[in-house]
Amino acid sequence: MTNHLPVTKTTLDNGLTVILKEMHHAPVTSFMIWYRVGSRQEIPGITGISHWVEHMMFKGTPTFPDGTLDRLVSREGGHWNAFTWVDFTAYYETMPANRIDLALQLEADRMVNTIMTEEEVESERHVILAERDMYENDPRFLLNEELMSAAFRVHPYHHEVIGDEADLLSMTRADLMAHYQRYYAPNNAVAVVVGDFETAVMLKKIAHYFSPIPAGEPMPAITRQEPPQKGERRTVVEESGDAPYLTVAFRAPAATHPDYFPLTLLNAAFAGGSSLGMFGGAGSNKSSRLYKALVATELAAGAYGGLTPTIDPHLYTISAVVNNGRSLSEVEAALYAELDRLAAEPITQAELDKALKRAKAEFVFAGESITGQAQLLGMAEAVAGDYRWFETVLDKLQAVTLDDIERVRVEYLQEKNRTVAWYRPVE
Repeated sequence: MTNHLPVTKTTLDNGLTVILKEMHHAPVTSFMIWYRVGSRQEIPGITGISHWVEHMMFKGTPTFPDGTLDRLVSREGGHWNAFTWVDFTAYYETMPANRIDLALQLEADRMVNTIMTEEEVESERHVILAERDMYENDPRFLLNEELMSAAFRVHPYHHEVIGDEADLLSMTRADLMAHYQRYYAPNNAVAVVVGDFETAVMLKKIAHYFSPIPAGEPMPAITRQEPPQKGERRTVVEESGDAPYLTVAFRAPAATHPDYFPLTLLNAAFAGGSSLGMFGGAGSNKSSRLYKALVATELAAGAYGGLTPTIDPHLYTISAVVNNGRSLSEVEAALYAELDRLAAEPITQAELDKALKRAKAEFVFAGESITGQAQLLGMAEAVAGDYRWFETVLDKLQAVTLDDIERVRVEYLQEKNRTVAWYRPVE
C-alpha cells in the first residue's frame, strides 16, 4: 500500500528543494515546508529564537491577517501545525486534495510577509515564558537541560529548543525579524508534498507560488563542533519531584555516519522500544536485556534507550525511573553491569533478527499515513541532506552484522564518552 510510486526531487531556480510523492489511496494531500533552522543555529543571547519565530509565523500577513488563516484551513476541512527541533523548523497542512492550493499559497506568503507587530511579539513572549515555566515542573525537562549543557560545552546543541529564560526576557522584535529574514529563504527550505495529486501539475503550482520569491544569502556553516570528550561528566539536579530519574548519555554519531545504523540496532536489541528516533512509536520492551536488568528486578519503574537522527553528532541516551525504596547509585550500577555483560555475552543473531523485525514494522507504520510519509521524507532531506536516507533505512539496517554491533559497542559505550545525570527529588 505504501511506497508504490517513486519520489520526484527537483530544485527551483531560487534554491527551493521540492520533493513530491504521489499516494492515491485517499483524496488527501499533505504539504510541508521545512526550514533548515533550529536551535542548532542559535547563539547565546538568542536561544529559543527559532521556536519563537515559529509562533510568530501564525500571526498573519497583509494578505491573511491574524486569525484568518486558521479559519480558512479549518473551513476547507484541513488541519495544520508546526514544530521546531534542534536541526529544523517545519510547517504542515493536511487538506482534502482539491483544497491543497490554499496551503501552497499561505506558506509562500508567510515565507516573506509575516508581520510580527510589537504587541504580538510581547504577547507571545508571555506565552513562551509560560510554556517554559510549565516545562520547569517536569523533572525530565530539567534533567535533560542539565544533561545537554554538560554534554555539549561548545556545540549549540547545548541549549533547549525553548531557549534560556534570560534570552526569552531580553530578545526584541528586531532580533526575531533578523532571524526570520536570514533563514526563511527558499534556498534554505524543503517543500514536501505527499498524497493525491499529479506530479507535473503539482510542480507547476509550486513554481507558480514559490518561484517569485528571491533566494537569500548562502547559509553560514556551523563551525563550533564539539571537541572529543576526555572523561566522564556528571550532573545532579535537586528539585521537587515524585521519583528519582537517571540518564546516562554516550556521544553518538550523526545520522549520515556509517555507525548510526549499527548503534540504532544495538539499542533496539539491548533496550527494545522505539528504534528509529523521531516519528516511530515506542513498542513494548519487556523482552529486552535492559528491561530484564532494571524493571523486572524492581530496581526501576521503567527503562528506555534511544537515539535521534541529527545533522551533527548527538547522544545515545539510556534513562530509568528509579523505584520507590531504591537508590540512583543502585540503578546506575545495575545498568553498567548489564552494559558490561554485552561484552561477555554479545547480542545474538536471534536478538538482532527480532530488533530488525520490530524496526521494520515500526518503520512501515510510521510511513503509512500521508502526513507520516511527508514527515519522514522531509526529515531525511533536512537532517541527512537526502530524502533517500529514509528510503534506504531498511536496507542499511538489514546490512548491519553482529561484528558491526560489537564494533560500535566498543567504540561508543565507553566510560570517558558518557555524561551521567541524576534527578534527586527533594522536599
